[in-house]
Amino acid sequence: MEPTEVTTAWNSTRSPCHAELTYLVLCNTTCNYEQVVVKLHTVKANEQVSILDFARQKGLFRLSEATAAGIHPEHVRRLINTGQLTRVGRGLYAIPAQQATEYHTLAEIAKRVPQGIVCLLTALRFHGMGTQNPREVWLAVDRRAGIPRVEFAPIRLARISGAALTSGVDQHNIENVPIRITSPARTVVDCFKFRNKIGIDVAVEALREYRRLRKGTVDELWRQADRLRMTRVMRPYWDAMSS
Repeated sequence: MEPTEVTTAWNSTRSPCHAELTYLVLCNTTCNYEQVVVKLHTVKANEQVSILDFARQKGLFRLSEATAAGIHPEHVRRLINTGQLTRVGRGLYAIPAQQATEYHTLAEIAKRVPQGIVCLLTALRFHGMGTQNPREVWLAVDRRAGIPRVEFAPIRLARISGAALTSGVDQHNIENVPIRITSPARTVVDCFKFRNKIGIDVAVEALREYRRLRKGTVDELWRQADRLRMTRVMRPYWDAMSS
């Protein structure tokens, strides 16, 4: 008798062993033992391919993302035990062969704090503007947001609101992870806005580098300055550089 095709629906509240046992019982009425073993191995192999495809697409992924995609946590743990997946941080997983980039930490933070915006000294470093090499990752968050929990890297917060949450914020993909980073023009304006935190010398250097490296247009710079109400603060420094 031809074996009956049976589809196993995974339930996150039931263990994979239970699901495999149910599969075995259902098939036993129509299949012999060898056929059942082949079927189970095929199912496991297909699940592994599916999980690895998911990991390649995501780059870095959280266990909650895998569960939401219908992947049982036990399957992730099995692939970790066999070396096909690796744990790169608390609750973060990836394929071991994937090469980490210079900005791997930013990708990890973006997974933990998806609404955060990389800004100030870290954004300057990302855009290659100036001589800053911060030990901490500067992150802008909504003024009403709670304090992000990031254990693997030191972060400094800048509280923002209103237009600052969206104006001049670009999205970059690093290791297949979307990361929000202030544009060069917005970064310069932020440096003046938070000059009491980072120092006016850093802000002036950022403005000078923006001009020298032509990281953006003059119109975009003043558009961002107007939106963040920094035009009057920045204008004397700009005029001094232009004279």
